[in-house]
Amino acid sequence: MENVAVFDSPGKGRGLKATKEFWAGDVIFAEASISAVVFDSLAERICHSCFRRQDKLQRCGQCKFAHYCDRTCQRAGWAEHKQECGAIKAFGKAPNENIRLVARIMWRLDKDGPVVSDMQLATLEELEDHITDMQEDELKEFKVDIHNFLDYWPRTSKQHTIDVISHVFGVINCNGFTVSDQRGLQAVGVGLFPNLCLVNHDCWPNCTVILNHGKIELRSLGKIAEGEELTVAYVDYMNLSEERRRLLKTQYFFDCTCEHCKDRIKDDIKLGGREVDGVKPSEEQVKEATDFCFQMLEKMDQARLKGDYHDVVKICREAIEKTEPILADSHIYLLRMWSTMSEVQSYLQYFDEAADFARKMVEGYMKLYHSNNAALGMAAMRAGVTHWQAGQIEVGHGMVCKAYAILMITHGPTHPITKDLEAMRMQTEMELRMFKQNEYVYHSMREAALKNKPMAMMHEPKSVEEGIKNLFHRKK
Repeated sequence: MENVAVFDSPGKGRGLKATKEFWAGDVIFAEASISAVVFDSLAERICHSCFRRQDKLQRCGQCKFAHYCDRTCQRAGWAEHKQECGAIKAFGKAPNENIRLVARIMWRLDKDGPVVSDMQLATLEELEDHITDMQEDELKEFKVDIHNFLDYWPRTSKQHTIDVISHVFGVINCNGFTVSDQRGLQAVGVGLFPNLCLVNHDCWPNCTVILNHGKIELRSLGKIAEGEELTVAYVDYMNLSEERRRLLKTQYFFDCTCEHCKDRIKDDIKLGGREVDGVKPSEEQVKEATDFCFQMLEKMDQARLKGDYHDVVKICREAIEKTEPILADSHIYLLRMWSTMSEVQSYLQYFDEAADFARKMVEGYMKLYHSNNAALGMAAMRAGVTHWQAGQIEVGHGMVCKAYAILMITHGPTHPITKDLEAMRMQTEMELRMFKQNEYVYHSMREAALKNKPMAMMHEPKSVEEGIKNLFHRKK
């Protein structure tokens, strides 16, 4: 780990700093997990070895719980699953994901010792568990997990004290990191990465974290000077500063003192009014529109949970028509409406309207997010595909190129999403040249091609709170 050093960060405790200069897109370090497990809800749909999503998985013939792509994955995962397999059979069922992860970590540490890699900068014992900071209801649930763990843990395995077990549970509770599927679009599990645990939070960070081919990569978002602290965002910057601080306090047990929180940077435009010809709506009008939009978002979420997409469109349309003339195009509630309308209308194949809302969403994100934020890149990718579907090849190609430029920094050239985007970029570039030469021929050929093989839509995660915006796993 010659690229980083552990140091005492003022007001934060231990952190990591750069020992050399970095530029946008540089991989500062890559790290494999000590251990990782599939989420309970996806246990039968995700391979427990490679974490790929497959239509047909082979079940472990012994415990009947673990699922694998094939014999190759099963053999690859056997070293970790062997003791787990026997424990599940003896226990009679698989315990929850937190218990499974703690057990796998402890089996690994019992086998390899506290330092499992030459690259490891901290032992689990040195990581914070924040047990004393937990609320009463959270502590009650925490104790239930420990009780169930003691029933699950085999008598034939090395026995540990309650303090040791509690510490490991506390560490994964506030330091677990989500593991994504092979394309990086959906969180499918949780793992523990000790070096990543040392990277402190900043609401406007200089690094991002992505999972690539089974390892996490800490990547630079811009120029980082030698000696500068390395930071990542634990929560989504789209939230207001007050909400970010609340989330960080309740979920990660610290008070954020970053510049963006202290000075409430961009809070004004996140809930601001639309200025037309130098005239802004009154504060009362903005508040009324904001409250209405918030109420409609709750209705929209309920309709979406029911799968009633036509009702989702109706609710969003009513909210947009009433509030769009009043609220700024960077207003976070309006952005959620546009994002949802774009996704749902694309699903319903109303591509022209979907493209319009996708463009507005990206333009709003550009006013709020860092220029190299992964969420902005994903939004631009979705907008690019939506414009392509609508036959708007010029805007579509521009959006795909923008997304590609961002994801080359946040994900890197070898990530599956970036490779998909490169293929899209080449396709839209070819189509754009054809369009400029002869629009009629282009549209005729495009219509014929769509009948045979339409470009697949690459969706963002279904919820704004999931996926790329919330990589740090925190049990609510």
